[in-house]
Amino acid sequence: MSDIDRPGSAGSARSHPAPAADDGETAQRWHRLVAEIGAATATPLTSALERIHTLITSGKIDRAGLRALRDEVESARQAGMTGQQIARFASGRLRQSHERLQLADTLEGMLAHRHRETQSRGIVLKPALKAAEVIVDASLLFSLLNTVLDWALAHAQSNIEFAIDIKSWPQNARLTCRFAHRPADQAGENERAPEPAALESLTWRLLEQTAWTMGLPLDRRDDALHALLTIEFPRTASDEIEGVTAMEIDEGFAPSTNSKPLAGSHVLVVSSRRDLRVQIRDALRSMGLVIDFVGSIDEASEFCRDGLPHAMIIESIQRGEKFAQLREEIGNEVPDFVFIEIIEEGNTFEMSGFSGSNVARVGRDVIESSLPSALMFELSKGL
Repeated sequence: MSDIDRPGSAGSARSHPAPAADDGETAQRWHRLVAEIGAATATPLTSALERIHTLITSGKIDRAGLRALRDEVESARQAGMTGQQIARFASGRLRQSHERLQLADTLEGMLAHRHRETQSRGIVLKPALKAAEVIVDASLLFSLLNTVLDWALAHAQSNIEFAIDIKSWPQNARLTCRFAHRPADQAGENERAPEPAALESLTWRLLEQTAWTMGLPLDRRDDALHALLTIEFPRTASDEIEGVTAMEIDEGFAPSTNSKPLAGSHVLVVSSRRDLRVQIRDALRSMGLVIDFVGSIDEASEFCRDGLPHAMIIESIQRGEKFAQLREEIGNEVPDFVFIEIIEEGNTFEMSGFSGSNVARVGRDVIESSLPSALMFELSKGL
């Protein structure tokens, strides 16, 4: 047992219950959150603006400066979208679809999808997962697991340990995530646990709010070296589930009824033509997605080198030997990865699997009406 798990250790243990609707501290919490979002948005944008002024003055920018500018804009974009997701989850208007899901399988699939990203950062994932069937909303579970990994990646120094087990009583599934947030040589025996703010980033706020929305208790224990997060699933499936009727459970993987169930999902668009990019962006604008654009398969391969998006939309003129190689490479890592091809003309609307193809197809004439549905269906299959 590690020091962080021992009763009476120097670490700090804090449960994170959902705030009551009439809690006087709720307003203060939202004030602090708005300030955090503002700072997380303004700081990188200020740096980006200074870089742009330098570019205007000198007329030059090197590759490193261009990369830094892109990272600063991306950081601000992520902060804004995180704020939108927190507000959406906290609205109380989400209608959740309760489904039986294999927690270990879902987590393993997410970790496999993000293997390139963790590998590029030098992070080793160490899962020890027992089978557990839980009753949750599929899209929210997808969002929660990805956010847990986002939070851990932002702070982990080397390894991230995931575990799934079942409590003895009540027999609830538990997911734990443990990592060192400081190098071992910087955490002496007498050092105190870190201040909460060191680990409570905007990503943590999103993680917290997602768990609250799903009704999942959170517990976090921090010491001078490690952080240990535990998420409990009160609705763990068994032959007889106390307090749950058959009418409350949707069998299978029906799409969630959330207004934006795939918000935060990452889509890469491969298109060399600006008019098609604009058409795709406008069609997907209301889905809350993170959308990036590249102009060629070579650029797509480079983009995917350090991490995979959740889906790739490609114009038909980009298909060829290079795309076939990229698709095979990605498919070997993530067999159910989503590819959608935009056919140049017509009103084609074919889901993957049609005529034996693993690429969905949407005609350019029906991008506005059919692309969101195709993307929703294809991404939901993997939840």
